[in-house]
Amino acid sequence: NDIRKYLEHRVVMVTGAGGSIRQELCRQIAKFQPLRLLLVEKSEYALFQIEQDMTELGFKDLIEPLIADILDTQRMEYIFSKFSPSVVFHAAAHKHVPMMENQPTEALKNNTYGTARLADLARLHHVSRFILISTDKAINPTNVMGASKRLAELYLQALQENGNNATRFIAVRFGNVLGSSGSVIPIFKRQIAAGGPVKVTHPEINRYFMTIPEAVGLVLQSGAQGKGGEIFVLDMGKPVKIVDLARTLIELSGLEPDRDIEILFTGLRPGEKLFEELRHVGENLAATSHPKILRLKAVPPPLSKVLAALDELDASLYTSDIKTIKLLLKKTIPEYQPYLGRERDNSWSSTSSSRAHNSKEYQSGMIPVNGQDQVVHAAVM
Repeated sequence: NDIRKYLEHRVVMVTGAGGSIRQELCRQIAKFQPLRLLLVEKSEYALFQIEQDMTELGFKDLIEPLIADILDTQRMEYIFSKFSPSVVFHAAAHKHVPMMENQPTEALKNNTYGTARLADLARLHHVSRFILISTDKAINPTNVMGASKRLAELYLQALQENGNNATRFIAVRFGNVLGSSGSVIPIFKRQIAAGGPVKVTHPEINRYFMTIPEAVGLVLQSGAQGKGGEIFVLDMGKPVKIVDLARTLIELSGLEPDRDIEILFTGLRPGEKLFEELRHVGENLAATSHPKILRLKAVPPPLSKVLAALDELDASLYTSDIKTIKLLLKKTIPEYQPYLGRERDNSWSSTSSSRAHNSKEYQSGMIPVNGQDQVVHAAVM
């Protein structure tokens, strides 16, 4: 009922609607009978797929497929003005960790600045709820992708605290989703079908996993619970060792690990952690009315400080090298531990890294913005 209250008879926008998780998000939203469902996607092929899928499910008259890039402010302004969305699920993002390590400009441009521009439009057009699909990689990030998402979270929280707006800005973090387009499972299946080897970066690496329908259902629940300024964390259960997942998939294929199919350990990739974390130092998790959703809320830096940091980064995006951009990002997010080793422009590195990226030495709980330290106070709601 809580989900129905904020979706039924409302115009709902989903950005990045063509992705596997976002497709499920569109399907579940449609069941709550919104007035209109705006499918915003910059890939023509992905938009065609979700349009066909929704049409086959009987939602042809409900959906509005829209080719658009969230960075195209004029196009997005036109969409907001014409359709007046009441709820925005912002899921469009660059998510491939190794690829973004060597293209930090693109990660920041899309994940951080794209989110900020969209949030500004949502505020201007009096959108009721703006829900950012974030990631557990934003917690004590060791890669550009996670750091870009963390900066997007900070912008939304600062915008909320700035007051004088009718929009509830909410972020939802979750981990790996089984069956998504970027999931390790289809990669392992292809490697098994090819006769191996199945490639795992580290024997101890583990990740949290959740099914797509369950993850999307919890995102919708989080949207119903948010009052504005929160970050919701989904209970992903217990972490799974990736090597155990690889062995299980080999066995389910009727083969024996290490005899029929080799498991090859390739080393941690730049920016990759052994395990993901649930919160930053200084963030306290609190229970919500849903057993699988936790809430945290920290006092963000002032909006003026976040804007100053974004301006400083923006001035360097196309004039600085990768290392400089990463160090500027760390200046804003000190818990970010960037990989500063050998990198190549415009391509993701295959160089293995043996660093254990989960050390606690950097977990200071401070967020300096534009050279100033701002303590993150846990203000659990």
